[in-house]
Amino acid sequence: MKTVLAYGDSLTWGYDPVSRNRHAYEDRWTSVLQKALGHGVRVIAEGLNGRTTAYDDHLGDGERNGVKLLPSLLATHKPLDLVIIMLGTNDLKRGIQGTAIGATNGVKRLVKLVQHHDWGFDFETPDVLIVSPPSICETADALFGAQFNQAIDEGAMLASMYRDAADELGCGFFDAGSVASTTPLDGIHLDADNTRAIGRGIEPVVRMMLGL
Repeated sequence: MKTVLAYGDSLTWGYDPVSRNRHAYEDRWTSVLQKALGHGVRVIAEGLNGRTTAYDDHLGDGERNGVKLLPSLLATHKPLDLVIIMLGTNDLKRGIQGTAIGATNGVKRLVKLVQHHDWGFDFETPDVLIVSPPSICETADALFGAQFNQAIDEGAMLASMYRDAADELGCGFFDAGSVASTTPLDGIHLDADNTRAIGRGIEPVVRMMLGL
């Protein structure tokens, strides 16, 4: 049995911008990936609305700083064969951090936490797949627009910068924006078709990294 940890934000949790609730289980990209890979692989979905790579956000009632929580989750779910990291959009939120280079540095910090974690029990260090989220688009939504419209240009740089980071750190890379687009309903989230598209698009990369 191979085990994959998907570490992300609302795109991994499955926020539905249409209903402003949660996508049906079968529509979430992690569920689509799980179904495609079959019973020999377990995909653990660890998504949290508002999660950043490495920056504090005290407006939520959960720990949104990805660096602070990841080591505990690695210890909880080990052994792992692959860790997928898809974060960075919330780093660009007004008042959090705001730049693509800051998000990239945060992702690199997360990768290093995986690579240098004390796995114990003779468990091997898992591979890491960095996924750049689909680019932010402009929205007329008052709440989301106030937080993200100013970050559209920065968000557009994430894919190329994440690719370079993956090369530097010896990780896999997948550009979710190559198969999915955010909705102008709020500028950052995905409708059901687009979140399913990430699950289908990422499957060949995951399969290759798992040696399947």
